[in-house]
Amino acid sequence: MKLINKQTGVGFILKKGQMLKVIDVKGMQVSDLVFFNANDTKEKISAGKTMDFEESILLTKGNFLWSNRGRKLLEIIEDTNGRNDILLAPCSQQTFNIMYGIKKPHPSCYGNLCANLEKFNIQPDDIPTAFNVFMNVQFNNEGLIKVLPPTSKAGDFVQFKALDDLIIGLTACSAPDSNGGSFKEIGYSII
Repeated sequence: MKLINKQTGVGFILKKGQMLKVIDVKGMQVSDLVFFNANDTKEKISAGKTMDFEESILLTKGNFLWSNRGRKLLEIIEDTNGRNDILLAPCSQQTFNIMYGIKKPHPSCYGNLCANLEKFNIQPDDIPTAFNVFMNVQFNNEGLIKVLPPTSKAGDFVQFKALDDLIIGLTACSAPDSNGGSFKEIGYSII
């Protein structure tokens, strides 16, 4: 298992047929996951198509993550926690300015994804809405959303299977609300 240090990220290739296991090492830590077709980076995760074709906003074992071209690119093989999010964008400097009142530079998932995907010629404007592993987003009958602490415990994991060659961006989230007010490492392994 490799570790992503708190408030950082990584970018790497996941080959077709390989498994990616994302592990909440200490509990209550979110990881933003984005992916791109390694052979054509204009094809990437689409939150909208995923929700459309899976007919759900709550995605777990047995669901697929779809691309903007309507193709299944990742399959969720196992999920020991069962609570993930595909509604919210990666936290960014604007998130901290607008929602937290933090004006000074702050680590963010968006910034970490940009920095770690640059080597694959992925530009900042190409970063899509992520699949937020372990993120606990709740919503009421009026559609108001609230980010609550993750329900994941130490050792919980989500395992994905690549259905094509992919470029993966993965973070240890930097938003306090998403992580119950603390920041921890995220583990991952390629199987």
